Amino acid sequence: MHNQLYTIGYSPHTLDSFLHLLKKYQITALADVRSLPYSQYKPEFNKESFSAFLKANNIAYVFLGEQCGARVNDLSCYVNGKVDYNLVAKSQNFRNGLDRILKGMEKYRIVLMCAEKDPITCHRTILICRSLFTEKIDIKHILDNGEVEAHESSEHRLLNLYKLNQQDLFRSKQQKLDYAYSRQGEEIAYQIAEPSDESWGQ
Repeated sequence: MHNQLYTIGYSPHTLDSFLHLLKKYQITALADVRSLPYSQYKPEFNKESFSAFLKANNIAYVFLGEQCGARVNDLSCYVNGKVDYNLVAKSQNFRNGLDRILKGMEKYRIVLMCAEKDPITCHRTILICRSLFTEKIDIKHILDNGEVEAHESSEHRLLNLYKLNQQDLFRSKQQKLDYAYSRQGEEIAYQIAEPSDESWGQ
């Protein structure tokens, strides 16, 4: 089993620069964790043409948006119309998605792909990698400059974001991390749009 797992956001890249990074880190399979695998801004990353591009370059493609996407169909995972990542992480559908990733790691060197360039502003880190990190997997995030950031460093940035890196007499590091993950999850989670006044009653 490959013990390393990578993540990447495609938004700052062309297909050529994206492929260069996959080759640089010897990626052999890409797991697409977008809920909707299409982009008006970057149509070259739309599912059908993008998966064919990867296949032509000997990189396997799998769509995991139904299990590991940020937009969840299970209404029990919503609180006040917003996805709650803590609830998603406990759902069987999400766990099935993680199992597929772990199973794939037995054969492939996998990268998880979503859109956002900064890993701590994306559910691939705040939801998926948070759960997989407990499996003692070496997770590395490919940044927009082509360098990698260890998941521990991403967590350090997350603590800094919420000013939680100073010593705390009453909370352990894990408790502070749990709080930071929850706060960031609230910031980035998908929110069901409320009906506008114009559509009221239609």
